[in-house]
Amino acid sequence: MRKFNPSSKQPDRAVQAWLILTNAAMNRQTLTYELLSQLMYQRNAQGVLNKILGHIAFYCIDEGLPPLTSIVVGKKRGRPGANIPIDLSQVEAERERVYMIDWYDIYPPTSEEFSEAVARHSQQG
Repeated sequence: MRKFNPSSKQPDRAVQAWLILTNAAMNRQTLTYELLSQLMYQRNAQGVLNKILGHIAFYCIDEGLPPLTSIVVGKKRGRPGANIPIDLSQVEAERERVYMIDWYDIYPPTSEEFSEAVARHSQQG
C-alpha cells in the first residue's frame, strides 16, 4: 500500500489535495490553507501549498472546470491567495460554480496529468 509521505512529490501531493478539496466542495465547505496543510502534513505547512494548488488550478483551467482552488482561503482574509489564477473580484461566483459540480462523478486526475498541466502553463508563461 502506498502512502503520502514527506518525500512525496508535488504532483502526488496534488492528487492528495484534490481528494480533500473535492470532498469539501461536495459539502459546500471552504478550507483554510492552515487546515489543508494540517490534513495533508499533520502540521502547519501552508507555505508549501502554493505549487501543489497550482497543479490543481492549471488542471481545472485545461479541463474547463471551475477553479477548485477557490475554496481554499487565508484564515484572516477569508479569500484565496493572490497567486491563485482566478479573478479575485469574482471569487464568490467562482466558488458557487465549484459547488455546483458533481466532483464525485469525475475521475481524480493522476500525478502525471497534473504534471502535464503545469508543463503546458510553464511553456505559455
